[in-house]
Amino acid sequence: MRFLSAIAAGLFAFVLRIRHLLYDSGIIGHYTADIPVVCVGNITVGGTGKTPFTEFLIDRLGRRFTIAVLSRGYGRRTKGYLEVQTNSSFLNVGDEPKQIKRKYPDTVVVVCEKRAEGIRRIRQEHPEVDLILLDDGFQHRRVEPKVDIVLMDYTRPIWEDYMLPLGNLRDLPSQMARANIVVVTKTPTNITPIDRRIAVKSLNLFPYQSVFFTTMRQGELQPLFPGAEGLVEPKQHIAVMAGIGNPKAMLGSLGTRYRITREWLFRDHHVYRVRELQRIVGELATLPPDTVVVTTEKDAVKLTNSRKVPVELQRRLYKIPVRLSFYEGDEEVFLAELCRQIRSRD
Repeated sequence: MRFLSAIAAGLFAFVLRIRHLLYDSGIIGHYTADIPVVCVGNITVGGTGKTPFTEFLIDRLGRRFTIAVLSRGYGRRTKGYLEVQTNSSFLNVGDEPKQIKRKYPDTVVVVCEKRAEGIRRIRQEHPEVDLILLDDGFQHRRVEPKVDIVLMDYTRPIWEDYMLPLGNLRDLPSQMARANIVVVTKTPTNITPIDRRIAVKSLNLFPYQSVFFTTMRQGELQPLFPGAEGLVEPKQHIAVMAGIGNPKAMLGSLGTRYRITREWLFRDHHVYRVRELQRIVGELATLPPDTVVVTTEKDAVKLTNSRKVPVELQRRLYKIPVRLSFYEGDEEVFLAELCRQIRSRD
């Protein structure tokens, strides 16, 4: 099976090389917007922290620019251009765009699988917007952004990975050369300077590229429904229910604060079914009586206001908020570099 996967990975890499060659040679054209576009992407499948990073950019750059977020809206049941509203169903707009709109209701959030068309519509309908954050567009190439930011999960380094389906790479490692800024996410809080230097060297970046290290900091557990059982104490028993790309870092951090008694892990963007939630309630009854269920902010979008969540689960269901944090004062350096590139004329 691994042999067949290796063959498939080689074919996939060959197709990607041809595709990138067509773009690089100009045979396939790019679309360039009349306002700056910052692309937030990666070259691996899922789990690098694009949504928390996009939220960080909205929070920091929102003081300087009027921002719109453009996403494909992965997993949605609709097609074409659609503006996300605070009351939109995640089924129609996708879980991540819905999460962003819920946290930043005054920010324009749009889903459109054709990025160039989405940008044109944003410019027509929201002329006040002067900066577009393009979610997950690095590998698509149709839109030529002003700044390309590529994220890499520290726990899944690209230099140790392989192309799909043998590994998790969905684009060629050589394409990292197109990135203006590389952000390493989910870095351990106790990382040493030598470990950082090793990672930077392994990335094999060019002099024109900047690299920054970040970590995900968890906040206090928040109940999803009214009538929850109250504050969750340190070292209390918890069970984790999550459908995200790479839950390793989240579980590790939760494990330092609470006692994890059970894990229900699903594929990224998972839509919960009634029978799954009922099964979880049944298994919850076998766990220590003080056990609460912890889920992610992205999963919470799909569970809040859902009539299919059993009452027994509602009383014990909490979400864990996360925020992205830079190391050693690098946040101001990063923002200064990003704003310089956004405002540059070349």
